[in-house]
Amino acid sequence: MGGIEFLKGHGTQNDFVLLPDPDGRLELTEARVAALCDRQRGLGADGVLRVVRSAALDVESEGEWFMDYRNADGSIAEMCGNGVRVFVRHLVDSGLVSEREFVIGTRAGDRPVRMHADGSVTVQMGPAAITGTSVTVVAGKPFSGVAVNVGNPHLVSVVDDDVDVLDLRDQPDFDSDVFPEGVNLEFINLLGDNAVKMRVHERGVGETRSCGTGTVAAVAAALHLAGTDTGEATVDIPGGRVVVEIRRGGSTLTGPAEIVARGELDETWWAGLG
Repeated sequence: MGGIEFLKGHGTQNDFVLLPDPDGRLELTEARVAALCDRQRGLGADGVLRVVRSAALDVESEGEWFMDYRNADGSIAEMCGNGVRVFVRHLVDSGLVSEREFVIGTRAGDRPVRMHADGSVTVQMGPAAITGTSVTVVAGKPFSGVAVNVGNPHLVSVVDDDVDVLDLRDQPDFDSDVFPEGVNLEFINLLGDNAVKMRVHERGVGETRSCGTGTVAAVAAALHLAGTDTGEATVDIPGGRVVVEIRRGGSTLTGPAEIVARGELDETWWAGLG
């Protein structure tokens, strides 16, 4: 009996299971995604990237390939900046695309991408829109923050103490009236010299080593608080470093992407998850 192909990869240690499914034949249920991402009963990951042709899902996109992204709890998400880079690395390495610059489809819209010779990837992330302010509460302590939409919702809070001291093991509280679909919560230190340090608690996942859209939101919020809407900064996250540029009407994210394993899922295990 043949198995179900998978790959494992990460972008600044934000890790993913990739499922090549060009014709959209896999039944990717919430239970299966949650099991795959569980670090005891599955492979372990922050999310699942299904590699599927846009035409197979009847999605309107200029890109041949669509990144069907699911959070670790099985919920559907609009966009993932680190996931895009890993997705691109797989497409290029496997020969599914022959160019170094192309477009992929996401639920947040088309994303132009470019893979560099060193294996890093630049993603056109679209606009980072400041949408207001709100408050989150970590271990009983409130933090005000700037709300940013990068195709998915974020709340960015500048922290005076080192972000390393925050306890993000539990879900921080947030205003569900402001974020009815949940929110990614970024906590940042402003380091000066166009540099930011960040930790993140992602909706549907928990704390992760990195969040691509979160790094874009963090820089957009930092610039906004400094009284400008354009600029570039490095962002240090627990999993490494990325570079974010915010422009009027758009943004880019550049960082590494690694494929670390390939294999097959047992079909009996997969079928038993339903």
